[in-house]
Amino acid sequence: MTTPTETTDAECLALTRGLRRRGAIVLAGFGLVWALAGGSGVAAAPVSIALGVVAAAVTAGAVVVAFRGTQGPVTRLVRLPEKWNRGVGLVNGAELLAIFAVIAASNASGHPEFIPVGICLVVGLHFFPLARLFDQPQYRWTAILLTALALAGLAVLATGASAETTRAVVGLGAAAVLWGSSFHVALRG
Repeated sequence: MTTPTETTDAECLALTRGLRRRGAIVLAGFGLVWALAGGSGVAAAPVSIALGVVAAAVTAGAVVVAFRGTQGPVTRLVRLPEKWNRGVGLVNGAELLAIFAVIAASNASGHPEFIPVGICLVVGLHFFPLARLFDQPQYRWTAILLTALALAGLAVLATGASAETTRAVVGLGAAAVLWGSSFHVALRG
């Protein structure tokens, strides 16, 4: 017979592993989306295709690691704030609305080249509250790196670079950040 404490510990362990696995898979999937967007900014078709193949392989590897890596020992159980799932829903909803606003404003102003930069900024900023809501401090680094990447993309645009170049820089950079975060969450928690 198990005691209530053992059941609670087992439930916490299952929740921790489940959240980390799902987080790693979601990060990897969005890494693929960003890589494909970035690859579309590369003019040479063979290079763009090769990037897509590599992106698919890295994503598949990250998903495998997400399933295997989260089965190892858990060094720290997550401590979720009260109503954390509601907070996650609100943050993700606000992110989606902000992405639509970026797309609409960029297109309405005649500057669609700002779309990848703006979306990267929105995605980066949304990781700040997610770090607390999921009790994943490493998401702060994801937030900082994606926000810095958005600013770098803005600097690339300011140099007069093409929309394609900016899309490649921001897209491939965001993919690398998200894949790195995916592997880190899966392997280190």
